[in-house]
Amino acid sequence: MRIDGRSLHGGSASGEVAKLSDTISFWGGIDMSGTIIDQAHPQMGTSIAGKIVALPGSRGSSGTPAALCEMLRRDTGPAAILVTEPDTNIVVGAMVAAELYEVDCPVVLIEPAQFDNLVAGETVTVTVNEQH
Repeated sequence: MRIDGRSLHGGSASGEVAKLSDTISFWGGIDMSGTIIDQAHPQMGTSIAGKIVALPGSRGSSGTPAALCEMLRRDTGPAAILVTEPDTNIVVGAMVAAELYEVDCPVVLIEPAQFDNLVAGETVTVTVNEQH
């Protein structure tokens, strides 16, 4: 499946979609293995490690960039992130991981209709070259 959207952070990745129906905090809602541990989250127990994560956005504090960056450094973070709302914390985490550890994690803003059409488990490719 082709994903069209606005690049928030460049890179490319392919993988299985992990579709999250609700926002999540990367700081405390996902452990360092990439597993969702937030007891109240609908996808609790789902692993995002190596997946193309589609979600409305993150919630929580400014700890999200550090937690995401550390997951990416450990190779337990997502391969790419698709969001329906711009999310500064996710973008900063991906940017820092790219700068410090040379780890790509593209972040793409997609339309809610595209999000709705994504199916968990399907394989997608994300390629973005420019940041807007």
